[in-house]
Amino acid sequence: MKRRFFFALFAPIMYTNYLTMFCFNIFVGNIISILMFLSPVKTFWRIVKDRSTLEFESLPYICTLLNSSLWTYYGITKPDSYLVATVNGFGVIVETIYVILFLAFAPPWKRAKTAIYVAILDVGFLAAAISVTYFLLQEDMRIDVTGFMCSALNVIMYGSPLAAMKSVVTMKSVEYMPFLLSFFLFLNGGIWTFYACLVQDWFLGVPNAIGFVLGMAQLVLYAIYSNPEASKQMAADLEDERQTEPLLNVPEQK
Repeated sequence: MKRRFFFALFAPIMYTNYLTMFCFNIFVGNIISILMFLSPVKTFWRIVKDRSTLEFESLPYICTLLNSSLWTYYGITKPDSYLVATVNGFGVIVETIYVILFLAFAPPWKRAKTAIYVAILDVGFLAAAISVTYFLLQEDMRIDVTGFMCSALNVIMYGSPLAAMKSVVTMKSVEYMPFLLSFFLFLNGGIWTFYACLVQDWFLGVPNAIGFVLGMAQLVLYAIYSNPEASKQMAADLEDERQTEPLLNVPEQK
């Protein structure tokens, strides 16, 4: 009797708190996702102003375009997932603009490489994935297969800045790894992992948890190499150590 009384008393409060947290998470998650899509604006303003892509890589934007396209399809296919579709539909528009700008201002060899990636991933693979899942699979299987592909591509999207991370370590500079993109990848991964736990959607949860960890790794790199003088000094010290180290350790004669 007491259990029923306490359940009747606290159940509405617990449900209200859960609903509030759920709605807040959706609201914050969508805002952070939009900010993540918009975070490279400063980079592309620089590209347009310099009329050159400099040392920036196109792969993160190509992968994000493919990822957003498939998540839009997943959101349309899965019932009650239109929020996933709308925010990623916005991402498709923004990332398409980025890729077009990259193609417009890249040098010939980089433009050719980018065009090949776009043709294979954003046109060929996307068309094949949608056609196969839509025409050959039933509804439940279509959702599962699409969700699995989206998860795999989400991991690739979060991992695509690894090329930029390699450049950071090699050049001892964060000039070509935009801070805002890394920061919002970190936030986006964290908030959508939390949302996925609430709705128990592991297609959303697993890749975003990986993105959260990779985003954290990028921020750590940024903290290490954001001070150019300290980075140069560290590199110089390591180089001095290499030069002063003997090539062979000759044992002392007694």
